[in-house]
Amino acid sequence: MGPRIYVDLMKTDGKRRIRLISEGTRRDLAAQHIELRGGLALRLYADDAGTSGKTDDLVVDGVVEFNSELGEWVAAIDWQSLRHQSDSAAGTEKT
Repeated sequence: MGPRIYVDLMKTDGKRRIRLISEGTRRDLAAQHIELRGGLALRLYADDAGTSGKTDDLVVDGVVEFNSELGEWVAAIDWQSLRHQSDSAAGTEKT
């Protein structure tokens, strides 16, 4: 999958796509010199903690689309594939 980019999973549009508007998103895109365009694949992550209280980011793969209603870029994701980073590392991704 594509580059790892921070997102705020609470910021969605009417189709439940992630709005790519948060400061953390902009910071990651700029640091990696990424210009958003339709069809671009990204690995998205959000801060979270596991049951032990240690950091365990949520991750999901997404594809960039333009929301012409809002005039901004969004990422279409499969919400069922949202998982903790530790799930991916252990090879036990949720399906």
